[in-house]
Amino acid sequence: MQKPEVLIVGAGIAGPALAYWLSRKGYRPTVVEHARQLRSGGSAIVVKGPAIPVAERMGILPQLRGLATRNRSLTLLDPDGRRILRLPLPSDEAPTVEVTRADLSEVLHRSARTEAEFLFDDTVTALDQDAGGVDVTFRRSAPRRFDLVVGADGMHSTVRRLVFGPERQFARDLGLFGATVPLEPDAIEDPEEMTMLTAPNRMLVVHPSRTTPLAIFTFRAAPPAPHDRKNTALHKRTVADAYADVRWRAPEFVAAFLDHPAPFFDPLTTVRVPSWSRGRVVLLGDAAAATALLGDGSSMAMAGAYALAEELAGRPGDHARAFAAYESRLRREVGPRQRRVGLLSRLLVPRTRPGLAVRNAVGRAVGRTSRITSREAANR
Repeated sequence: MQKPEVLIVGAGIAGPALAYWLSRKGYRPTVVEHARQLRSGGSAIVVKGPAIPVAERMGILPQLRGLATRNRSLTLLDPDGRRILRLPLPSDEAPTVEVTRADLSEVLHRSARTEAEFLFDDTVTALDQDAGGVDVTFRRSAPRRFDLVVGADGMHSTVRRLVFGPERQFARDLGLFGATVPLEPDAIEDPEEMTMLTAPNRMLVVHPSRTTPLAIFTFRAAPPAPHDRKNTALHKRTVADAYADVRWRAPEFVAAFLDHPAPFFDPLTTVRVPSWSRGRVVLLGDAAAATALLGDGSSMAMAGAYALAEELAGRPGDHARAFAAYESRLRREVGPRQRRVGLLSRLLVPRTRPGLAVRNAVGRAVGRTSRITSREAANR
């Protein structure tokens, strides 16, 4: 009996994870990725919650712990760069692990590549489905027919645009922009410390990562900057304007952003699609339900990949019921997160100095609680 063929669009986190599980459940997955290779660098993400048992079942959790970032503490600064508090972060024994997105992607790719086909430097340009399958047109490869297609291609999903409609129908702007730039290793003094400075409408984080530190800008632009994903000059001007009066080391990190040939810049949005499937096409990860700021998009992608593969395997020949069951499972996880994101954006990046004072007071209270908890644990 011929194995059902599944095209997975996107080789970030969700795509390789799904390819791994589908190949073990009787499917033939093909992963297509528009980039020429797996992306290097990237911000740190935390593998946590429902992703931990998935990583354990895949046998990759020890690898991830070996690739964990060196971040052990968070130092919070006031708008003038003075330290407010220092918080310890979860230890190696905690049921979470922080890695770079690139390291997680590489580990997942290595796990899946022996059983799945990977096509890099290519993407889909048309999807034409009928009762029996999906005819796929690629930018470079010859057209092919698949039994199912999965859009695991992120916030700006091509699959979602081709099958479900333009991005503006589903993306909800949080009123914030995010930008990152890699720094030289000697740009940080303590490789185990993450530093966060917040001023009204702006946050600047320096993350030690594992090998390449990152400067992370999260801010509101006033007036909101028009967004063009390819206009790097506009991105640089927007960041420079937003942080022009921020003290501490902000001018140094803005200069690094301006000097970089292709720094990351994007509006922070959530994606909410009324139904994650249409016929033989289904969305996964950020393509289906992106949640900015919470830092668990990669974890939800891994959990979603496992759930989708499990539901398809449990309902062979009935993709419609499998898609519906997968969506029902994941919405229970995603829904509460998306409802919290507005409050979180106001807490992380307060608009006013009084709001900033309240946030800092909460931070101090959390710091005192953390220190007490640490002392109690040490005395046991």
